[in-house]
Amino acid sequence: MIEVEKLNKSFGENHVLKDFTLALGEGENLVILGKSGSGKSVLIKCIIKLMDVDSGKITVLGQDISLLDQDEMDFLRKDVGFLFQSNALYDSMTIRENLEFPLRRHWSEEQRENEAEEAVMEALEDVGLAHTVNMMPSELSGGMRKRIALARTLILKPKVILYDEPTTGLDPITAREISELMISIQEKYKAAAIIISHDMNCIRMTSNRVISLIEGRNYVTDTYENLMKSTDPKVSEFFR
Repeated sequence: MIEVEKLNKSFGENHVLKDFTLALGEGENLVILGKSGSGKSVLIKCIIKLMDVDSGKITVLGQDISLLDQDEMDFLRKDVGFLFQSNALYDSMTIRENLEFPLRRHWSEEQRENEAEEAVMEALEDVGLAHTVNMMPSELSGGMRKRIALARTLILKPKVILYDEPTTGLDPITAREISELMISIQEKYKAAAIIISHDMNCIRMTSNRVISLIEGRNYVTDTYENLMKSTDPKVSEFFR
């Protein structure tokens, strides 16, 4: 679904990603685990071409993104959902309007007239918040806003979802609920996902495989259970 080959990205003298490589399988939840500032969020921004890379190759759904122009990249992005760490909801719009926003970009007027209501309600039902459809984001709790952001990500039924710190800033109970929701989404939609996180409970619950991003490289890739047993001090420090 996504392949990253020998990706390099620097900011001045700060070499954030160094020959980084990954392969995301169909229907897989792949977690990127790393310290703050290690390049996790930079990686997913490169994957959807919000940032340009210095060198390397990124293939998304079979397409080399370096060869795509802006229109082609926008068309590809409709199959790649992105859950922002900040949720990125529009405060001046109702929940319905927030969910309709991607439809206005990617659906024809006729399709929106015939199918938008059903799509909005299905996405809200997926996250358990159908009753909020006419509310404003300011009326919702932090956990509810995260769910609405996830509903907006789901509304185009993406083939791949990129989660940027999906549980950051949430209390432990709400964080667990979001993790459970991510699992149910994987089961229902069979979408592959890259999950950027340092929340070990979220990683344990949601991951099929985990990449330890250390010193800009894919240091090791394995299951959560195997990494938890690792005697390598660079890996074991995450599990203390």
